[in-house]
Amino acid sequence: MEEKRTSVFENGLIWFGAAVSIAEILTGTYFAPLGMGKGLLAILIGHVIGCGLLFFAGLIGGKVRRSAMETVKMSFGQKGSILFSLLNILQLVGWTGIMIYDGALAANGIGAIGGWFWCLVIGGLIILWILIGIENLGRVNTVAMAALFILTIILSFVIFGESAAPVIAVDDSMTFGAAVELSVAMPLSWLPLISDYTREAKEPVKATAASALVYGVVSCWMYLIGMGASIFTGESDIAQIMVKAGLGIVGLLIIVFSTVTTTFLDAWSAGISSESVFAGIKGKWVAVGAALLGTAGAILFPMDNITDFLYLIGSVFAPMIAIQIADFFILKRDHSDRGVNWMNLVIWAIGFVVYRILMNVDMIVGNTLPDMVITIVICVIAGKLVQPKERG
Repeated sequence: MEEKRTSVFENGLIWFGAAVSIAEILTGTYFAPLGMGKGLLAILIGHVIGCGLLFFAGLIGGKVRRSAMETVKMSFGQKGSILFSLLNILQLVGWTGIMIYDGALAANGIGAIGGWFWCLVIGGLIILWILIGIENLGRVNTVAMAALFILTIILSFVIFGESAAPVIAVDDSMTFGAAVELSVAMPLSWLPLISDYTREAKEPVKATAASALVYGVVSCWMYLIGMGASIFTGESDIAQIMVKAGLGIVGLLIIVFSTVTTTFLDAWSAGISSESVFAGIKGKWVAVGAALLGTAGAILFPMDNITDFLYLIGSVFAPMIAIQIADFFILKRDHSDRGVNWMNLVIWAIGFVVYRILMNVDMIVGNTLPDMVITIVICVIAGKLVQPKERG
């Protein structure tokens, strides 16, 4: 039976759902101290960098028809890739918990039944999405995305429609470089899983471009909503903004379904990544397990500040994808038949350390781009010093 391929439109819908999330809106509130002009510029620069990287990462998987963690084997070898698969599973379970926590907290701000109740509702809906399956979500996603699109426009009008003047003053509590890095961090967090979806595309290049573009535009929109809410209302609690605006049930729907459509991708990809580590495992049931673990974590643990988590993801996966870009697009090498590519693992470790060092240096473009440029240069030089293996 011929394998079902997703259209450019379907890929766009998936990444629209990924971008519309409470976590993105909450991250946007951190930009308020810069003011609207500088804050918007930092958001745009960061997303151009982050979504450019997202495109290249997705293009690798789309071209070779492999999942994200399967493409990692092309640079780090069969066993070398296991490290990144395990780290990816951990960060995806972590993201699942964070997203459910944020969604439940916001939902409880409108329908004050109890955070645990909303965790169970959101977690249950995510499991339902998983059981439906990515290949059968086309029509469901179209309806859900259309509703979210309308509701998000309403939210935008609520925040910006009647805003006369800023209610908070610009200050120096966040530097421009730090803001750019925080803007890069969200699209960067999707790097280890975009190929899980572009590998199924009928037209990989177009689908990957659409995915990165749709995600970038909508993510900027979410950041802008959060920043605008904080600047013009003085309120960083999105649920309270919705309550004050009289959105009520509409706001509740935005919160619940935006959380479900985003978090589903995290749990689903945790399952796909597990298939790269454990032979014969059924990814769908691992995804259900990830959703259950995330729900339990959201109920049991506070997850209010995710900035350190975002930077940790960046320090792990930015140098990883830099090496993949160098190997695939520049050196044209494939190490899938090797056990461990120790040279690339050492280069990755250098990139990880460089990223952590650069976190203490305030640069106008953030630290992800400089770290990746340094890692790519090291990888290319090292690759030229050894006999390259051409990709077949």
